[in-house]
Amino acid sequence: MSGFADTRARFHLPEGVIYLDGNSLGPLPRAATERMARVMQDEWGEMLITGWNKAGWMAQPGRIGDRIGRLIGAEPGHVMVGDTLSVKVYQALAAALELRPDRRVILSDSGNFPSDLYMAEGLIRTLGQGYELRVVAPEKVAEALSEEVAVLMLTEVDYRTARQHDMAALTAQAQELGALTVWDLAHSAGAVEVDLAGAGADFAVGCTYKYLNGGPGAPAFIYVAPEHAAKASPALSGWLGHEAPFDFDPTYRPAPDIARMRVGTPPVLGMAALEAALDVWDMVDMREVAAASRKLSTAFIEGVEAACPALRLASPRRATERGSHVSFHFAHGYAAMQACIAEGVIGDFRAPDIMRFGITPLYLDEDDIERAVEIIARVVNDRLWDRPDYATRAAVT
Repeated sequence: MSGFADTRARFHLPEGVIYLDGNSLGPLPRAATERMARVMQDEWGEMLITGWNKAGWMAQPGRIGDRIGRLIGAEPGHVMVGDTLSVKVYQALAAALELRPDRRVILSDSGNFPSDLYMAEGLIRTLGQGYELRVVAPEKVAEALSEEVAVLMLTEVDYRTARQHDMAALTAQAQELGALTVWDLAHSAGAVEVDLAGAGADFAVGCTYKYLNGGPGAPAFIYVAPEHAAKASPALSGWLGHEAPFDFDPTYRPAPDIARMRVGTPPVLGMAALEAALDVWDMVDMREVAAASRKLSTAFIEGVEAACPALRLASPRRATERGSHVSFHFAHGYAAMQACIAEGVIGDFRAPDIMRFGITPLYLDEDDIERAVEIIARVVNDRLWDRPDYATRAAVT
């Protein structure tokens, strides 16, 4: 993995820690500390409110959107950054439903992140009018598509197992039946190759605090395909999505393009950290990142299975069918993960029994994988997890 030595040097990685949790929160890019200090001191501190113009704060959401767009195969000018992922899911789903007024079914799967399903349920309660959320097993999505479906809403990479949907095939099938697609890229952006334009996706959303390393609570993004950008109606009609915000018009008029998906005031400090992280991403090609991830994750699976027979693989075995994390079933998974963390390998736990490990070649190499396997094997085989304090659930797992 020598090709990523330069990117590894760009991250702060605590001494003695093997960080396998980039799928929940990426590590700190070293430049983010200086970038945020500069924004706070030189921009906020010295420019005060004039920073919206002088420092270009108002243009940040679109500018950063294009930088993310490069990583997900989006056309320039069709990704906007801001708000949270749940807000962006709501926006995309509401806009897609309005573009299919004669249909009432939202199709999703049981591998979707719960917040996406909660957003759909909440939107359905608000709309009334007989809307229905149908949730099927991930492998049953294709056969569940029909001319009743208004929107197919899926997370491309399953947050638990890393199972990856075929975006291009499902998008084509959905559109052939007259449905629109909303893809959640939370575990895709910066993890796997994504080609939104090539797949013909209608809408996509994602977060930036995972593989993109934007920091805790970093802003989310939304993509709207060119054919929908001037027609999609924003259910959350925020001031900054107005055609002319500083006209202070009492009646909402949507901006003519992706800017209509802006809602609230841009999180300038959070976006400063995100821009520093994206500087690292400018150094790499996603095809190389994805290939390296597959190599590392395959080595990780082979190592864990050879050393820890008590762990059962939850992720697809074939590398091309999974994202950039690997999960194992273990009855004592929560306690075992706490023991791993205490021993210097940080992953996370997903109920009911999944130990989840993110594989990120930007800052991990073969030696890290080998050492992680050794530690995990010692934790499991020597029952280091069998302590009462490791079984006590914390607020965040």
